[in-house]
Amino acid sequence: MLPKVKGRLLWAVAVAISLMLPSVTAAETLTDALVSAYQNSGLLDQNRAVLRAADEDVAQAVSTLRPVISYAGGTNYNASDSVVGDRLSSSLSLSADLTLYDFGRRQLALEAKKETVLATREALIAIEQQVLLRAVQAYMNVRREDEFVALGENNVRLITQELRAAQDRFEVGEVTRTDVAIAEARLAASRANLAAAQGSLAQAREEYNAAIGRYPGQLAPPPAAPQTAASLDSARAIALQNHPDIRESQRLVTVAELNVQRARTQMSPTLSLGADARVDDDGTNTSSIGLNLGGIIYQGGQLRSLQRSAIANRDGSRAQLHLAGDRVVQNVGNAWAILLVARASIEATDRQITAARIAYLGTKEEATLGARTTLDVLDAEQELLDAQANRISAETDAQVAAYQLLSSMGYLTVKHLGLGVTTYDPAEYYNAVRNAPSRPVSEQGTRLDNLLRRTGRN
Repeated sequence: MLPKVKGRLLWAVAVAISLMLPSVTAAETLTDALVSAYQNSGLLDQNRAVLRAADEDVAQAVSTLRPVISYAGGTNYNASDSVVGDRLSSSLSLSADLTLYDFGRRQLALEAKKETVLATREALIAIEQQVLLRAVQAYMNVRREDEFVALGENNVRLITQELRAAQDRFEVGEVTRTDVAIAEARLAASRANLAAAQGSLAQAREEYNAAIGRYPGQLAPPPAAPQTAASLDSARAIALQNHPDIRESQRLVTVAELNVQRARTQMSPTLSLGADARVDDDGTNTSSIGLNLGGIIYQGGQLRSLQRSAIANRDGSRAQLHLAGDRVVQNVGNAWAILLVARASIEATDRQITAARIAYLGTKEEATLGARTTLDVLDAEQELLDAQANRISAETDAQVAAYQLLSSMGYLTVKHLGLGVTTYDPAEYYNAVRNAPSRPVSEQGTRLDNLLRRTGRN
């Protein structure tokens, strides 16, 4: 029994010690920042609402394929000097109208609205990419500015030490007043640079809050840069096939072509079925049903103008698709070049830091022997500081460039990055409204109301 009691005592002591130790907050990772940006983005919320409005356009187009049922009621008071005298009459009527054939105008309008929904979904993906890229830039900028501040603080400490050493050597006559003044000037410049770095860090924190939805705490080192493409040609091929800007433009070209077909049917007749029923207060009941065929013969040239306008819009959409392809290809090339330059800069600055550190330590040692001046030491230290700062910037540029390349390829999405967060389903609302539910008689309408309440949209 004694070993068991001893084991329990040790376990209780360990728990007590763990409770007394201060809790360590885990550093925020880049994945955490991307998830927060996705979940807190007002820009995404805005464009999701735009997409839901486009979904409703489909419902409205569907409703034109259905009959229109209306009613009318009225009461009239007729004053008369005749024998009959004044009279109060009432009536109630009900009418229904259904378009049977219109040469495909309504169906073309419906197909155009569906294509518009698909185009708007692609635009939402493009917005998602913008949000995530901004989050990456904000995260990396905070880390870079934070490291710049740390470098600046260390530089102030080192120059303060050099100033004290110069003052001591001046006291014993080893250096002149000029060496002390040089150190004092460098210290003042270092403090000014530190203040500027602290200001840049404060601005980076504000951008982080705007992009991600909260101010940064301790940020973890970024993970390895994401995989992109094996070659520039491969990246361009992926982008031309996958980028949401191109796919959106393709959808909009289809919309424009459907609108051209629709405009060409505007002068075609429309065949409709109509029915009416009327009840008067004197007991008279009347009803009728019939077919109606009608169309526009002349409208001052408006219909022809609408056709020409639709053709011009189609040509503009085709040109926009071409421009979107050029822009995507250019963005891929720019991101690829920036990534290569950043990676080369990392290698070069690593060698620069090694050489600058050796030079600084050697210059500092030689200065203690009187072979170097205070200015030589400060110059060597500044070169080392510049190399370290260049290394930080190059690493930041490489990370951001990798994500920019992903974005230019159309792959900077929550799904592709595998962030493990529940994504917005653009089809859920569409599926709820695509058949134009109406309330309160429609069961679909009831389900739609529940969906809106569940998503906080009503």
